[in-house]
Amino acid sequence: MQKTSTKTLYDYWNKLRGARLAPDRRDIDPTRIRGALANTFILELTDSNEFDFRLAGSHICAAYARELKGRSFSRLWHQRDREAMDTLVRAVTEDHAAALVTFEGTTAIHTKVQMETILLPVRHNGSTGTRLLGAMTAIEEPYWFGVQPILEQRITGLRLIWPDDVSTPDLARDIVAPVPNEVVYASGQSNAPIPMQATVFGRSARRYAHLAVIDGGRS
Repeated sequence: MQKTSTKTLYDYWNKLRGARLAPDRRDIDPTRIRGALANTFILELTDSNEFDFRLAGSHICAAYARELKGRSFSRLWHQRDREAMDTLVRAVTEDHAAALVTFEGTTAIHTKVQMETILLPVRHNGSTGTRLLGAMTAIEEPYWFGVQPILEQRITGLRLIWPDDVSTPDLARDIVAPVPNEVVYASGQSNAPIPMQATVFGRSARRYAHLAVIDGGRS
C-alpha cells in the first residue's frame, strides 16, 4: 500500500471487523476516516449483476471528471481486464479477501496516471455479496488531474490479503502478474479471452490477456 488513504481505510476496516470476516456496513463511522473520505467509495450490486458506485469521494470523481454515483465500477476497466476483475471481486465478496490493485489510467490525449485502489468486504443485510468498501488514489497526482478524465484503465498489479493469513510472508507475492507479450492466447467467438493454464511464482494460474490470476493464496 503506497498511499496514506489506502492504509487509513484498510487499518480502520481491519480494526472494525475484529475477529469477524467483515464488518457490518452500519458499523462504519465516516468521522473515523475523515482524512480518507475524498478517496473512499462504496459499491453496490445491481440487478444486472454489476457493481455500481453508491458513494464516491471527490478525489475519485475528479479522476474521471464526473460524478460517479450510480455509474458502473465494473465498466471502468478495459474489456481485457474485466474477467480478472470479476475473479477479484468474487475473492472479496465470497472469500472475504482484501484486494489491492494498481492500474494505469489513460486520457483522451494519452496522458497517463498511476492509481491505487483497495476493495474490502462489508456485510449488508447479513451478506457480503452486495456491498464493497474501497479507496482509490492517484499515486502521483499530475497537474491535469481533474481536468482530463480517465477514459481507459489497465491493471498493472494486484494483490490479495486473506483474512486468515494476513501475516504470512508468502502472501506478499503478486496474485496477478504481467505475462510476456509474446505469449499466444486462445480466444473464442467473442472478444473476451479464454483463460489458459499457466504457472506464475510456481503456482497454478489462469491467464487472461496480459494478466495471470493465481488460484488460492492461503496456506
